[in-house]
Amino acid sequence: MNKALKAPATAAECADEEASFVLEGLTAVDAKGIGLSILELASSLVPGRPVAIQLETDEHPLFVYFMDGTGAGNVDWITKKKNVTRKFDRSSWRVRLEFLERNADFQSETGLDPELFRAEGGAVPLNVRGKGRVGTLIVSGLQGWEDHALAVRGLEQWLAL
Repeated sequence: MNKALKAPATAAECADEEASFVLEGLTAVDAKGIGLSILELASSLVPGRPVAIQLETDEHPLFVYFMDGTGAGNVDWITKKKNVTRKFDRSSWRVRLEFLERNADFQSETGLDPELFRAEGGAVPLNVRGKGRVGTLIVSGLQGWEDHALAVRGLEQWLAL
């Protein structure tokens, strides 16, 4: 377990976390800054572990970076986690925790195709003040909770600039 990264333990903590990072806008320059912030953190917090990072609006990608050692499996996970965030308008980690807290199985309760939707950490909504969710930040390559924590930590680091 990486002690430098920590993900919320409850859905309520996740909701509070998500409410704390509302953006004023989302441009390609913003996405690049967020992505590079995550990339910098990954190299210091999880050195040697391959990570894929993708930031996108609902229309198209703005920033995509796949470290050496990532590949098609990461593309698949990015899609599955992103689809959960888009459908539920919250992080894929929060959705996972909501189902776990109710002792419910995500796939059987929702009926969503597991080839397209997986409630696993790593996809975070990008909410703009006054507009709501306009895009998604997705990290893949680590354990789900680590993907979530790295995405959030990178977003928080960028917002603090």
